[in-house]
Amino acid sequence: MLLEEKVAVIYGAAGQIGGAVARAFAREGATVFLAGRTQSTLKEVAEDISSDGGDAETAVVDAVVEEAGRLDVSFNVISYRDVQKPLTEISVEDFLQPIMTATRTQFLTTRAAAEHMVERGSGVILHFGGDGPQTLPGLGGFKVALDAVEGLRRQWAVELGEHGVRVVTLKTGGVVEIIPDTAPGRDEIVASIEEETLLGRAATLADVGNVAAFVASDWARTMTATEVNISCGTLMD
Repeated sequence: MLLEEKVAVIYGAAGQIGGAVARAFAREGATVFLAGRTQSTLKEVAEDISSDGGDAETAVVDAVVEEAGRLDVSFNVISYRDVQKPLTEISVEDFLQPIMTATRTQFLTTRAAAEHMVERGSGVILHFGGDGPQTLPGLGGFKVALDAVEGLRRQWAVELGEHGVRVVTLKTGGVVEIIPDTAPGRDEIVASIEEETLLGRAATLADVGNVAAFVASDWARTMTATEVNISCGTLMD
């Protein structure tokens, strides 16, 4: 298994992306600690993993290393709580909200993990979202937040590389499964996402989990300071 004997913590694990990655990590042999705001949802994810023979626990993040004795992988998918409006209409507070939330949480979770990873001389920090020249009108501060997190990822990669710690971002271009069935115009949104791809399909939650497990594993030990593009061609590098 790709992540046998590895210990991973996933922030924002109550969400669909975090849950998919948690399941993939557990399937590949990792002990997975789930951190998030919604305890009931975390328990559902943990029970689902355990029913598949995996090893997962809900835990206070600060206790992960104390309980497991190590930390190999840190993955942050905490929501940015963004408000999406045109820049000419959005308030300063709403514009700054996702930028401040994204950079603050990514900085804090990475620094907390780095302290233990540097001591061991190995580890993997995973980000989610990615940047690039493409954008759309009406996103408020969301795209700016993604760009800011990528700048932070580059800085962490430079400073942690000498200690054997890798820092990588996964970017998808959109996962249609996370769009609620009741969302207004869902069919049109899904069609738009899929039409933008080169393969005629968008990344699935399973795709995100599978690629995250590979990138977190020693098979990807040469990968750092980069994005892994699983957008099916929507985001061209």
